[in-house]
Amino acid sequence: MTNRLVIIPTYNEKENIGRILTEIFSLPLAFDVLVIDDNSPDGTAGIVAAMQSVYPDRLFLEQRPGKMGLGTAYIHGFKWALQNGYDFIFEMDADFSHNPGDLIRLYEPCARNEADIAIGSRYVKGGKTENWPLDRSILSYGASLYVRLITWMPVKDSTAGFVCYRRQVLEQINLDEIQFWGYAFQIEMKFTAWKLGFRLVEVPITFVDRKQGTSKMNRGIIKEGILGVLKIQWQSLFKHYTRRLRRVPHNPAHTPHQPQ
Repeated sequence: MTNRLVIIPTYNEKENIGRILTEIFSLPLAFDVLVIDDNSPDGTAGIVAAMQSVYPDRLFLEQRPGKMGLGTAYIHGFKWALQNGYDFIFEMDADFSHNPGDLIRLYEPCARNEADIAIGSRYVKGGKTENWPLDRSILSYGASLYVRLITWMPVKDSTAGFVCYRRQVLEQINLDEIQFWGYAFQIEMKFTAWKLGFRLVEVPITFVDRKQGTSKMNRGIIKEGILGVLKIQWQSLFKHYTRRLRRVPHNPAHTPHQPQ
C-alpha cells in the first residue's frame, strides 16, 4: 500500500475499467485505487473484484446498491480514504478522459507542499480538449467562465473532475454538508476549499472524450450546475469559513505505507 489513493466512481464501465486499472498500476509511481461501483448491470464490479487478486492491498472495491450520483460516490470515497490513512486523494474518471500518467503531475505540487489541491485543467496554458463536439466545448468553457463571474473563484476549470487533494483539505471540509452531486459538486468542493484558504493550482492536461461506453451527461446535471453556482455563492454570503482543529482517526487495520 501507498499513501496515495485514486478514487474512481463507476457505472457501466466494463469496456474501460480493466484497462484503466492496469495503466494506473503500471505507472512508475505507486498508487492505490478505490473503485466505487453503483451496482452496474454490465458487470463492472465483477471485473474489479477479479483483478483484486492480481493487485492485493492496492485495489479496493466499494459496491453501492444503486445509481446514487457522482458527488455522493466521491464523498463516500473521501471518507474511506481518510479513515484508511491516505495523505493524497485523487478524483479520476474511468473512461480515459483523464490520462493516468497525469496522476504523477497532479501529485507533484501537492507532494512538494506548493499546493493543497492540484486541478487537472483544460483551460490554462498548455491544457486542451480532444475529440469534443463544438457544442460540448462551448458548454464546458462557458460553464467555467460563468462560475468565475458568479463566484470570483480564481480557477479556470472549476468543473474539472481530475483532482488531487491533500488530506488536510478533506479533513477541514464538512463532507456531510456538500449539497450537489453533478457538475456543481466539483464546483462546490473547490469553492469551499478556496474559501477555507487552501492553495489551488491548475495543472494543464489534455482531456480526451471517451471512446468506449456512454457519457453520463444529462440535462439534470447541467441544470444543477447553473442553479447550483448561484446557490453556492448566495449561501457563502452568510457563512463563516473557518478551519477547525480536526483530524480523522486512521483505521489501524489498514494503514498505508510511507511514500515510495
